[in-house]
This record gives sequence, C-alpha cells and structure tokens, in this order.
Amino acid sequence: MNIMVQADKAAFGQGRAEHANVLVEEAGLRIDHERRRGRGAGMNPSGRFEPESRHVFDDGWETIEDLPPFKTEVQIEKPRTIITRNDSPDVGFDRSINPYRGCEHGCIYCFARPTHSYMGMSPGLDFESKLFAKPDAAKMLDRELSKPGYSAKTIAIGTNTDPYQPIEKKWRIMREILQVLEEHQHPVGIVTKSALIMRDIDILSRMAEKGLAKVFLSVTSLDGKLARTMEPRASTPTRRLQALRALSDAGVPTGSLVAPIIPGLNDHEIERILDSVYATGAREAGYVLLRLPLEVSPIFKEWLLRNYPDRYRHVLSLIRSMRGGKDYDAEWGKRMRGEGPYAWQIGRRFEIAAKRLGLNLAKRRLRTDLFVPTAGSEQLSLF
Repeated sequence: MNIMVQADKAAFGQGRAEHANVLVEEAGLRIDHERRRGRGAGMNPSGRFEPESRHVFDDGWETIEDLPPFKTEVQIEKPRTIITRNDSPDVGFDRSINPYRGCEHGCIYCFARPTHSYMGMSPGLDFESKLFAKPDAAKMLDRELSKPGYSAKTIAIGTNTDPYQPIEKKWRIMREILQVLEEHQHPVGIVTKSALIMRDIDILSRMAEKGLAKVFLSVTSLDGKLARTMEPRASTPTRRLQALRALSDAGVPTGSLVAPIIPGLNDHEIERILDSVYATGAREAGYVLLRLPLEVSPIFKEWLLRNYPDRYRHVLSLIRSMRGGKDYDAEWGKRMRGEGPYAWQIGRRFEIAAKRLGLNLAKRRLRTDLFVPTAGSEQLSLF
C-alpha cells in the first residue's frame, strides 16, 4: 500500500518524500479518507502501553475489506471522584473537572490525546470517536463540595477536553455541573472552543453578577479553512467571536486564548486575533505554544505532512528551535512558552499587541467568600 500521496512527493522531491514516508510508516499507516471523513487525525496508532501494534496493509492478495467509517460512540464512565487536583506551577488553578474523556472536536494538536492510552485506546481517531461521559458528575460534585473541610478555590473546566463538545447537546452534563456550582456559590473558570456555551448564559450571567464565573474562548485562527482542518468539529472562528460577544453583553467576564500558536502556520495571526477578540468585549488574553507530548507528535506530523507538505520541514524546524532541538520539552516553566529567539519574538509580539489594545490591564479575580458548603441549607448553619 502506497501511503505517500502525490502532493507530498511534488513538494519534497523524491529524496525528501522517502524520508517523510519512513516517518509516516513509523507512526502507523494512514486510515482511508472515507473512513475518517470529518475527523482530525489521519491514523489510529496503538497506545504506548499496548503490548503489540497492529497495522493494516495490502499483502497483494486483495483481501482488505471495506471497513465502516469511524462513528462517535459514547460509553459511561463512573469515576471515584470528579474534582481532579494538580500542583503544576505552569497553570493558575489547582483543581479541575472533566465531564468527558476524549473530545469529538478532533483538534489535531490536542495535548490530551495521550490520556486515551490509559483506557487501552488510540490517541488518534479513537480519541475523537470513542468517548466517555460522566453522567453522575453533578451528583458527585455536590457530595464533594459538601464534605467537611472543603475549601473553595476556582474550579477550572475545559483544561483537558472541551466540556461543550458536540455530545454535550444530548448529555447536558456541563449544564448540570453549573447548576450545582451556582447552588453552592462556587467560582468557576471555563475554557472552550464551542459556541454551545451560549446555551448556559442564563446561569453564567447570574454567577458572574456575584463574581463567580469567567469564560475564555480559544481562538486558534481566523482562517476558516485552517480552523476546519485543525479543529474539524469545533465551532468556526466567527461563531466563537459571536459567543464572546454574547457572553460579554450578558455581563460575563471574558477572555481568549491564542492556543496553540504553531510557528509557520498560524503565528502570523496573533495581532489580528487579539484585535478581533478585543472587539467582542473580551479584556483578558493569553497564549500557549504548540505542545507535542508523547503520541501527539507523530499524529501532528502526519496531519501536517498530509495537509501542508510544503511547510512540513519549516514548521518542524521552528518547533525544534524553541524546544532545545526536540519536538517537545516537558520541563516546567518552558513547556507552555518555549525558549530561544523565535519563542522570544512570539512572546514580545503578543505582549505588544495586548498592551496596545489594553488587554490584561486588570484580571478579574473570582470570589470564594460566598461559598455555601451545603447548598440550600443556609438557615441550618445558624443553629
């Protein structure tokens, strides 16, 4: 089976195409386009914990069967706890909630892809199509917030997988979580790429009025074609900006993440993105450099080679120049921003543009003093 398309050969020349061919073979064979239509990843490599790796190939006997397309499947997950704790110095929160495992948005660069390996599944197409929902999340959250000694701090939602991915329309787990947080008057910070968040403006606006809610929408590109290629089932850039405007108009403090910044692909849009989000009423912004941990690296490379073969070598060269010559450096303090001249240039461009617009002049801090340990029992607390 020839896994190198003609466009790759034309862009690289025969020698370079052979090099790229080896790269793709090492990562796993590409899945037929019709089977993965509407998905981000082009392959489904085995997870790093699996004892064996399986590959589909043509043995010359024409025995390959037509396999069905990857369809979204949802399984029920019953975790022991719903609040996840972390002590990372690179993020501004120490607790988070993930209503779902896996993400249908299919963002090719998603750093959460390797987590599917813990479930015995692939970080590739499985991550986008074999999802896990936690329907008891709201009940579990209510119990955990009611435990004696619980101390309220902002809960971050959307830091791993998107709480407003398409399956949320049916499952409504995120809305139930917000209802519990509102009852307990507990602060929450949300990050999403979905305009579906506008469905919950009623709850978010009430919480924001008390200083309990903040929302960031990630805007990776204003180029609709690039966004659809990178993030096939996420809301379009236009819809995300509309969501920011709707939230701001409803009194919800908003911001935006230019994340990830991919050198040689979307880094030229930094200033335009910030101009656009500022116009919606957003007053905070941040950025994260592309991260390629573990299985994300080969999956991203295959996607880049398939969609932008003429930029393949240049993009990887820039990435490695900011990661100490590697695809990724997981060291705290470096993994979010990188290092070196090009990383410095990106940081300064972002800072200058943000300062020009007046972004980040005052970051809204959410309140924790209103927290009610047992929702609906304020009167009982007097006795």
